[in-house]
Amino acid sequence: MMRFLLDDEQRAFARSLDGMLTAADTPAAARAWAAGEHAPGLAVWRRLGEAGVFALAAPGEYEGVGPLPVETAVAFVEVGRHAVPGPAVETVTAVALLSGLAELGVPGPAKRLLPALVDGGTCATLTLTGTGTGTGTGTEPHALDADAAGVLLAAGDGEVRLAPGHTDLRGSLDPARRLGRLLPDGEVLASGDAADAAARCALDWAALATAAQCLGIGYALLDRTVAYVKERTQFGVPVGSFQAVKHRLADVLVRLEFARPLVFGAAVSLRDGDRSAADVDLAAAKVTAGEAAYDAARVALQLHGAVGYTAEYDLSLWLLKARELRGAWGGAGMWRGRVLRRAGGG
Repeated sequence: MMRFLLDDEQRAFARSLDGMLTAADTPAAARAWAAGEHAPGLAVWRRLGEAGVFALAAPGEYEGVGPLPVETAVAFVEVGRHAVPGPAVETVTAVALLSGLAELGVPGPAKRLLPALVDGGTCATLTLTGTGTGTGTGTEPHALDADAAGVLLAAGDGEVRLAPGHTDLRGSLDPARRLGRLLPDGEVLASGDAADAAARCALDWAALATAAQCLGIGYALLDRTVAYVKERTQFGVPVGSFQAVKHRLADVLVRLEFARPLVFGAAVSLRDGDRSAADVDLAAAKVTAGEAAYDAARVALQLHGAVGYTAEYDLSLWLLKARELRGAWGGAGMWRGRVLRRAGGG
């Protein structure tokens, strides 16, 4: 029987990231990012790079320490728990994409672009065109935070290219997630079978990182809501003492605890290179963690009452992110379709 328990080193890594991000005041950085001021968020970014978060998807020959999908999941739970702004999923996905190209015999882009991404010196955004995935919907997805990214990649449809720029950004439901379109053309970094295979690898890493981030968001929402209902009183007693409130919070915890082994199980399948298992496990993790975070957001909003609606209240940082990440890199329908196609041999 496989056990999805973190070892001492992985738990220590999670604790170190938690302490670092707590000290970094990520809610303030997220609010500044939403206002177009990237400096505080990029300072957090550099600290993540120094902690090795972006090195986890790159092999040693490109200054990485990976690929380590399980440790990547550990890191992105903390990224979600602390509402870190910026294209974190996109950057680690770009690292996986470039590393995949190198493994498939196209090392040039990795040698050129990976060092700055791995050490946190810059961030990346990317789209996987023709897959119906990304931060937007449809076959031509949006790129996240292209104005803050130093590397703009478009992959899919038999090519990986370096985009020359982006269109004007527009806001999303989450003000800290600004969306735009990458400009067409640009330098072709790879084409053919290697480009397609690397794009599939990139999608796997995007799904894993997003699922782990959703898990962290869900736990943050639960922790904040539990703390709030202990303090808020009604009829002279804490709201948290009401049986109905306890049941709602217990349901959220059960959904998150059910999603957690699915996320780390998917990371293990990706680590072991089991393509058949990874297809199913990543889909299960992406759907279940996204739905669990969204459920946590709904319950948090209901139990906070009117204060939960206010943009000035920090809870909103996680509420809006949970809604947006639920459909990022493919909605539930797309990932369930992957499982059905695998089951039917299609």
